[in-house]
Amino acid sequence: MSEVEVPLHRLVRRVLDRAAERPERRYLLGIAGPPGAGKSTLSVLLRDAFPAAEIAPMDGYHLSNARLRAARSQARKGEPDTFDVAGFVDNLRRLRATPRGTPVPWPTFDRATDEPTPAGVVFTDQPVAVAEGNYLLLDDVDGHGWSAVRAELDECWYLDADREVLEERLLERHLRGGKPAEAARIKVRDSDLRNADLVGATRERADLVLREKDGRYFVVG
Repeated sequence: MSEVEVPLHRLVRRVLDRAAERPERRYLLGIAGPPGAGKSTLSVLLRDAFPAAEIAPMDGYHLSNARLRAARSQARKGEPDTFDVAGFVDNLRRLRATPRGTPVPWPTFDRATDEPTPAGVVFTDQPVAVAEGNYLLLDDVDGHGWSAVRAELDECWYLDADREVLEERLLERHLRGGKPAEAARIKVRDSDLRNADLVGATRERADLVLREKDGRYFVVG
């Protein structure tokens, strides 16, 4: 399988050219991939490189910890059924349909509190929205409605990474978040990597597959 380096400015130009074909509405770019692949980092790089763009993170649609505790699902947080999928899809539709200049609030996720933040970002005039999350290319899982996401995205890229890299990054993330070492290892092994396997099966549905190495991006073909 070949890998060809692509400078960030070429990725930006690809989106701007396609967005220019639909100037009457906002262009929605998806960044999918397994947990720990670096989706948030790429999304921030793209946002900062565009003349005007903002990030619409899937993580803003985590169910609250109170709801997860009530459903006895706290240990599975981050799995497909622990998100408000209907709310996520509905707000993607709003981003597409709402005239630019009219505010569209979007929730974000606060890793310090481990909770969503309502209206963490508000879209107004931005011509490009970068939606990032694990499950953007997922088919329906137990009727939860994830398959509706792809229809709302103009394009969706998949950011890949080796399993060893994912494991290392995820463990570090949980340790930084305050989890004890053993609890962090269990979370990575029993939840995160299982999610990564599920997400990995969606890779072939992407319009573009990328891999990051030392801050550089490569198209995988």
